[in-house]
Amino acid sequence: MHHMTLAEIARGLADKMFSSEELTKVLLARIIQLDPQINSFISLTEELALKQAKAADARRANGESGALLGAPIAHKDLFCTRGIRTSSASKMLDNFKAPYDATVVAKLAAAGTVTLGKTNMDEFAMGSASDSSWYGAVKNPWNLEHVPGGSSGGSAAAVAARLLPAATATDTGGSIRQPAAFTNLTGLKPTYGRVSRWGIIAYASSLDQAGAVARTAEDCAILLQDMAGFDPNDSTSIDEPVPDYSAGLNGSLQGLRIGVPKEYFGAGLDPRIAELIHDSVKELEKLGAVIKQISLPNMQHAIPAYYVIAPAEASSNLSRFDGVRFGYRCEEPKNLTDLYKRSRGEGFGSEVQRRIMVGAYALSAGYYDAYYLKAQKIRRLIKNDFMAAFNEVDIILGPTTPNPAWKIGDKSSDPVAAYLEDVYTITANLAGLPGLSMPAGFVDGLPVGVQLLAPYFQEGRLLNVAHQYQLNTDWHTRTPTGF
Repeated sequence: MHHMTLAEIARGLADKMFSSEELTKVLLARIIQLDPQINSFISLTEELALKQAKAADARRANGESGALLGAPIAHKDLFCTRGIRTSSASKMLDNFKAPYDATVVAKLAAAGTVTLGKTNMDEFAMGSASDSSWYGAVKNPWNLEHVPGGSSGGSAAAVAARLLPAATATDTGGSIRQPAAFTNLTGLKPTYGRVSRWGIIAYASSLDQAGAVARTAEDCAILLQDMAGFDPNDSTSIDEPVPDYSAGLNGSLQGLRIGVPKEYFGAGLDPRIAELIHDSVKELEKLGAVIKQISLPNMQHAIPAYYVIAPAEASSNLSRFDGVRFGYRCEEPKNLTDLYKRSRGEGFGSEVQRRIMVGAYALSAGYYDAYYLKAQKIRRLIKNDFMAAFNEVDIILGPTTPNPAWKIGDKSSDPVAAYLEDVYTITANLAGLPGLSMPAGFVDGLPVGVQLLAPYFQEGRLLNVAHQYQLNTDWHTRTPTGF
């Protein structure tokens, strides 16, 4: 059962081949047995999962149906879950149990999903390797010496290892798409505002977006159907009709205009990945797509702009963690200043402290105009580049990452080297566009992803292209040895 996709599980439950409770017990046992190898979970919610599974079986027995009714998933550990530890992989929140469910958690629970646990990640979602967690680094099931990507590495590693069929994730600069690429999964980052951010511990509020990782585009469509929608609790949520994503998967790609930016194929891209991306383009051409070279001239400014904006917003968002209201508090503070300094200094890890310092500097008097304001102007130029490109093409295609997954610890002493791995993904967050990464092959036994970007609220177009590609390739069916 652990090799089944969400779509296959839905059919199996509908046909009464097995119950949700039986499936849940199999996957919980598998997590207990195998997760110590990859460290993809922070919390396992066995009691809750079995309770939800029994409830889902009862609902089906009463005649209810639904693609997610009884389907096991996990949540990235920055989605608030009532009564369950929500740590954001930080010592700062190790003792925090959320008093309410995030909107995404509540919507998926209402659809009948079974929560197996909370997945590991980079601390406060700050990282590209899932190695900055207070609970230890996550390992890539394809090679346990390598990173699974970040910050949603726990969600990706758990799905790749067949511990569960799908998991929620978040993407601030590529944190869904990059781990999906590194672990041979499909990862979907929706349009900014398409999925509610209420109840998600914030990193950078104008960039964060909830999404999902799964084995197929079909599974991502099933999850997005119940995750998407307007939420009055979220001031950035957009009231836009939610289409039937599954119904649009089988549309023809005949005449689809695919743009390939020339800037994506510079000196920083591993030539073996470039070759796999070109192979993907040829496959889509066979399905009727028309390929056109385009240009995104301001892409070169994306990394410096992002690493001003994101830390600036993080420094503001994380100011609430001060040792006073909730979270970690230092022992025997001498005074209020000592309480603030030691609680934050002891509660936050080095990468989080680094980004808070960078952000506070960028927002400080005398530097705001020179850094933050200029970065926002560059952000607008990047958005304009995409708008111009989408006047010529329907989607944009390129590599998800410039290199395959690196060894754990290889970039720990050089944060900038890790930042450069986000070069292809962060532009979608700066512009607020939907993006998807899908499996495209292997380099030295490690998975490689191809990224698709589309205009606002065209997630259905991305899922359609990815699904048609996956019907004609088998990369997404490969399983890591031992799992």
